[in-house]
Amino acid sequence: MRYILACAAFSVLAASPAMAQEEPTSPITVSGSVGIVSDYRFRGVSQSDEKLAIQGGFTVSHESGLYVATWGSNLSGWGTFGGSNMELDLVAGYKMPLAGGALDIGATWYMYPGGFDNTDFIEPYVKLSGTAGPLNLLAGVAYAPKQEALGNWYLNGTSAAAGVYDVPGDKNDNLYLWGDASAGVPNTGLTVKGHIGYSNGNSGLGPFATSVAPTGEYWDWMVGADYALGPVTLGVAYVDTDISKGESAYLQPSFSKGQDGTGSIADATILFSVTAAF
Repeated sequence: MRYILACAAFSVLAASPAMAQEEPTSPITVSGSVGIVSDYRFRGVSQSDEKLAIQGGFTVSHESGLYVATWGSNLSGWGTFGGSNMELDLVAGYKMPLAGGALDIGATWYMYPGGFDNTDFIEPYVKLSGTAGPLNLLAGVAYAPKQEALGNWYLNGTSAAAGVYDVPGDKNDNLYLWGDASAGVPNTGLTVKGHIGYSNGNSGLGPFATSVAPTGEYWDWMVGADYALGPVTLGVAYVDTDISKGESAYLQPSFSKGQDGTGSIADATILFSVTAAF
């Protein structure tokens, strides 16, 4: 599951003996976060073999609404996605006010440093946020056009296990729809939150057994809570998908350390996180 990086504004006040004078704020702001999670779940599926992950990133935004960001996390240890043990996302977009909320249009480039180029892919997105009473709401759609990383190179688990491509060079696309809701508890640092997402894409595995939508079509969901202690946020969440254990076994080798993972990497789990914002 993916963590949204917030943007913060700052101002500097200068005083003279005669009067206090406010200086213009900078048109550019920089913000970021770093944290530890008990398991890196991307759209409900573990990318860290159900192990700890260190994650972090930062955002540079302009007052016009333009922004660029980067975010990274470690993956499972054996060399996921063609040799890489790390995911590095590059993001660019434009956010503008709309009907009391905000419209956010951009794209994410998913990179796996140390891996092969055909495991990287780009995914444009559109997000609409707003409020309804005490609720903060967000709806999003992300569509990745046809690319090799999303293709169906292996037609079955036997071919994937043997490392023999059935359709090398195949390209496919991927659609992800999601909705988020959160609400702060008055007079506390507590925020409750929920998420539901729907994936529709390639039901097979791509180059080096990559897969963005395991089993091709599935739902993921999350309910949880965050507690803010100054710049540090403690989080707990229940995450699950409707992917069966048998279905997840198909892609298990690609997401497990030493290709010997046990248990499902798409089953229900409780996630814990500690995040510091700056």
